[in-house]
Amino acid sequence: MATKTKKASPGAKPGYQSSASLFPWLGLAMIIVLLDQVTKLTVERTFAYAETLPITSFFNLIKVYNPGAAFSFLGDAGGWQRWLFLGIAIGAVGFCLYMMKKNASQRLFCFSLALIMAGAIGNGIDRVVHGHVIDFLDFYWKGIGHFPAFNIADIGISVGAALFVLDELRRVNKS
Repeated sequence: MATKTKKASPGAKPGYQSSASLFPWLGLAMIIVLLDQVTKLTVERTFAYAETLPITSFFNLIKVYNPGAAFSFLGDAGGWQRWLFLGIAIGAVGFCLYMMKKNASQRLFCFSLALIMAGAIGNGIDRVVHGHVIDFLDFYWKGIGHFPAFNIADIGISVGAALFVLDELRRVNKS
């Protein structure tokens, strides 16, 4: 994790780590959450459950629900997992906010955390409102099968995690 911080400039308040603002990262997260929720609302209102709309030879829009986590992990656990995954999402958001505030000047690091945080918020909203996550992006390859359906929030989490790893690898290689 990012541990380097800028030293406070002369005359700065004690304990102040960086002059960079959290607002760009929070703004990015809000845009992704809004995009996620608008697309889910559109799918929820226009598709019947499990209805499929073929788009290309390898991609469909589909309306499915996931009460579990990635790849429907604990999807059939009986309902308690809703609260477990919501708690994890809240913890992830808090951790992301803390780390972004602490390392606000590190752009790739904060960008990755903003994406992860947006995904956690987007799927967390679904868990509170619907009791499950709405997934609608369905990629598949003939002869291989379908990849589990996912949504914009999942893309944010996945891309954010990949960028987080890339940022850490860059940081290790600089050392």
